[in-house]
Amino acid sequence: MRYDDSPPPPESAASVSPDPPWYARRSTLAVAVAALAPTALAGWVLTQVLTGSGPGGQPPQPKALPASHTTGAGAHGAGDAKASTATPSPAAPDSASASASAPAAPAKGPLAGRTVVIDPGHNTGNFKHTSEIDRQVDIGTNRKECDTTGTTTNSGYMEAEFTLDVSRRTRALLESKGAKVVFTHDADRPWGPCIDERARIGNEAKADAVVSVHADGVSAGNRGFHVILPATVKGGAADTSKIVGPSRDLGERIAGNFARSTGSAPANYLGSGTGLVVRDDLGGLNLSTRPKVFIECGNMRDAKDAAQLTSPEWRQKAAEGITNGIVGFLGG
Repeated sequence: MRYDDSPPPPESAASVSPDPPWYARRSTLAVAVAALAPTALAGWVLTQVLTGSGPGGQPPQPKALPASHTTGAGAHGAGDAKASTATPSPAAPDSASASASAPAAPAKGPLAGRTVVIDPGHNTGNFKHTSEIDRQVDIGTNRKECDTTGTTTNSGYMEAEFTLDVSRRTRALLESKGAKVVFTHDADRPWGPCIDERARIGNEAKADAVVSVHADGVSAGNRGFHVILPATVKGGAADTSKIVGPSRDLGERIAGNFARSTGSAPANYLGSGTGLVVRDDLGGLNLSTRPKVFIECGNMRDAKDAAQLTSPEWRQKAAEGITNGIVGFLGG
């Protein structure tokens, strides 16, 4: 149904009534309604926008944010290939800030809270820095070279390569037991460090135990391992009086565990078959204020020992023996 808005037929002036006829009034009403409709519609639309209502009186659903506005890990380059479609919550911190504010988890294991310094003997770069490593340093009892090149197998496998490999394996095992492990070097310098600096690193770390890893280079036929213990030395910057006892305990435990793990026998050329030797001419021991020993894992110049030293499987066993000795010493 619609209103007829066509104009009425003309009438004479004498017949015009002071009140318009009913159809004229209805036509005027239709025109007024038609005029008001756009205004009312515009007002309704504005109300919906301001109140956030959508069709059916429900609020419109938010659109997905572009990738540059994602929150959480994706916003911080965590590798998410897909932009997040979740509505961001201003009250929830993103994952990066949450992890930054969270305290680091404490180390767990039998050696938690303990510090061990591992000293990989020599450095593969020492061969190229002979003048630097020949510099004399005070070791308390006398003066000695800053460092040496170390030895090699007959095939050219360097002692410095061996010591670093075993040291890294030992570090992994110790860390798995909760220990904090400090290296004197990790192939991160061209030569050295000098023997006095190696001792200082252990002292400054307040290490609970220090182990210097080596391999011997004596004539063929001399086989086996031995552990070197500090003698009682007091002179200059050297004073081992407080570490002689605990160092012996550490050395005995490493010797026993090393033999069990590797199947190697104590050296047949020194130590009277005990695998233990006491010396006062090693700056790394003389200048240490922390329990410390050296271990010579075998003789690189003997073919049978060399076959073991060049074997990754045997080196892992060597690391296990050293680790077990340290754990036993620290009561882990």
